[in-house]
Amino acid sequence: MEKIILDCDPGHDDAIAILLAAGDPRVELLAITTVAGNQTLPKVTRNALSVCAIAGIRVPVAAGVDRPLVEPQRVAEDIHGDSGLDGPALPPPAFELDGRHGVQVIVDTVMAHEPGTVTLVATGPLTNVALAMRLRPAIVERVKRVVVMGGAHTRGNTTPAAEFNIAVDPEAAEAVFRGAWEVTMVGLDLTHQALATDELHERVRAIGGEVSGFVLDVWEFFGETYRTVFGFRHPPIHDACCVAAVIDSAVFTTAKADVRVELRGEWTRGMTVVDFADVPAMRHGSSPGDFRTEVALELDWPRFADLVVGAIGRLSASA
Repeated sequence: MEKIILDCDPGHDDAIAILLAAGDPRVELLAITTVAGNQTLPKVTRNALSVCAIAGIRVPVAAGVDRPLVEPQRVAEDIHGDSGLDGPALPPPAFELDGRHGVQVIVDTVMAHEPGTVTLVATGPLTNVALAMRLRPAIVERVKRVVVMGGAHTRGNTTPAAEFNIAVDPEAAEAVFRGAWEVTMVGLDLTHQALATDELHERVRAIGGEVSGFVLDVWEFFGETYRTVFGFRHPPIHDACCVAAVIDSAVFTTAKADVRVELRGEWTRGMTVVDFADVPAMRHGSSPGDFRTEVALELDWPRFADLVVGAIGRLSASA
């Protein structure tokens, strides 16, 4: 069983990631930590607790950092609404927040388990993860790997060059990508293949129950904003791709690369600059040891859809 900490900023797609992590028996969800991103920290933290309440999830939930390391705070209200999770009815929390800071929960949880057994799944800005590295550098050698929803090797969605999670806190992202640990970058090139299609809606509708209804409400609101803002026919389920990769390594293909985050460009700040290893080493200034990030490329959509439907079905059956 894969042990994970889910660091997130719910967020419609984060909500599906939480459900997938809690609803698949191949994953042990150790803790949920929240970070300011899609909305302010109080709002995304409340959303995390509400998702747990809907699905009967009982794990430590802790609030982390409320702003980026350097950048002014920005939120994605145009995509996720004023609450950060507009659309579905959100029940009150069923339990209290963990009293520790989210960064401390990451450190404590990693250090409490055997080296190489805990995966960090980060689906928001990487501020909490970067500060956990600074607070306790020993976690870098103990973490199994870090799976990041963020970046792209083609184009961004917040600027022409930068994806939202990286653009919000590029300094934190650069620290994580430069860390001496294994990173998997699940960027827009992959997540834009993970669409909540009509077929997926029908499969979830057939499950019935409160959890199924919540997911459909999530996709209805998220789908409308993606149609309006980006012209998508169906909304992408970005963050669930990261959890899916932990459950089933065959859910997408990857290529090894050296990933750097642009911090100074006037038009490119927050861009993930991807140097793939299949070009001659040193051609773009990367040394052989720099190629330690796996960049997600191609999704097996039927496999991904089965994981999502299966998790929702299990949570519905136990609710």
